[in-house]
Amino acid sequence: MQAIMSRFRGTSLNARFMRSSMFTLGGYASGQFLRLASNLILTRLLFPEVFGMMALVSVLMQGLAMFSDVGVGASIMQSKRGDDQKFLDTAWTIQVIRGTLLWAVACLMAIPVANLYGEPLLAWILPCAGVTLFIAGFNPTRLETANRHLMVGRMTGIELGVQAITIVITVLLAWQLHSVWALVISGIISSFLVLIAYNIFLPGERNRFNWEREAASELIGFGKWIFLSTICGFLYMQGDKLLIGKFLTLEQFGIYNIGFFIASFPLLMGTMMTRKVLIPLYRERPPSQSAENFRSIRKMRVVLTSGMMALTGGVSIAGVLLIDLLYDPRYLMAGPVVVLIAAMQMPQLLVLTYEHAALATGDSRRFFVLSIARAVLTLGCLYIGLQLGGLFGALVGQGLAGLAAYPFVVWLAQNAKAWDAKHDMAFACIGAGLIAVAISFNLDDVLALASM
Repeated sequence: MQAIMSRFRGTSLNARFMRSSMFTLGGYASGQFLRLASNLILTRLLFPEVFGMMALVSVLMQGLAMFSDVGVGASIMQSKRGDDQKFLDTAWTIQVIRGTLLWAVACLMAIPVANLYGEPLLAWILPCAGVTLFIAGFNPTRLETANRHLMVGRMTGIELGVQAITIVITVLLAWQLHSVWALVISGIISSFLVLIAYNIFLPGERNRFNWEREAASELIGFGKWIFLSTICGFLYMQGDKLLIGKFLTLEQFGIYNIGFFIASFPLLMGTMMTRKVLIPLYRERPPSQSAENFRSIRKMRVVLTSGMMALTGGVSIAGVLLIDLLYDPRYLMAGPVVVLIAAMQMPQLLVLTYEHAALATGDSRRFFVLSIARAVLTLGCLYIGLQLGGLFGALVGQGLAGLAAYPFVVWLAQNAKAWDAKHDMAFACIGAGLIAVAISFNLDDVLALASM
């Protein structure tokens, strides 16, 4: 036990990786458990149409946030001036301006979006939901400083505390209102709680409005490629909801999102871990610098990929059973959706640990090229799949898009000297085996989805 605990102590690379990974994994798993518990309660208090409506709102809010992302967080994490208060205050000022503009845009787009989707209620919901973007603009840069120095334990505690309080508020509102407004109001309250918690519990100086020309130049220079990358990233990560939401009814779309929530747990967790853990490690120990650095990063990459692939394979194999056990008969269609979404995410798991190698070295331009390639491939394969095979075809198309994007990922990773062909080959074989097992185990349900 002492030998195990010694690995978590100290300031070495391995110790910080172990601590950060443990807190990130534990925090994410705990957060998803709370979210699942909340989801199970809310599906009994609200109707599937409510979840479909809120899924559209969430996608649109994420789209606004990502379409305007100027890379403040990533810039702070990789910059040599990441601990300079003038630099941080300039970054915060940019962030506040951005949040204010986003709220204004949410108000302006409300009526056109309501007309596009044929849902008049969206004209009222979007301006209210946009308040969360305005509030988030005031979040302190202490958040990014904590991530920069791998202070994951404190961050995890704050996030779980706010999430638990928000869930209680959401359930009470749903019990009283029985409408989508319960989710809208609780989202605004959650944003306030996050802002307050970050200011109280994170160490560091209070942000003030400031504009230093040199800092702004660095932030904007680095962020211009992040801005373009996040536009593509939104289309890559959320394009399915934009297209599928147009093809399905709100009830069916709500059920699809239940399935997506269950299936995407490992991928979203892996994305968060790579962002919080690997960027600082790539910055401190670039693989291009020495063979020893490459081997150190390889060990961590193998651990992350193994964990994500085991979880994804398990979710895919047990997808139908999970839905049957957790949800009422109105949500049965989500079962085969879970199976296929999880299975088709396997190609993404192979290369997830490469994505931030370029950002850690400050090469945001190559990251943009990868992002635009993924966006084009994902939307193209998704649309073709929808036309040829409906929802089933769309899900298969997403998997094919992940495979087609692999050469671009290799190009990015090779430039940072981070590509590991042995890692990719080994886990490609494991992933293919898990996909075969999952589809064979749930063949009847998958065929039923294909025939819809």
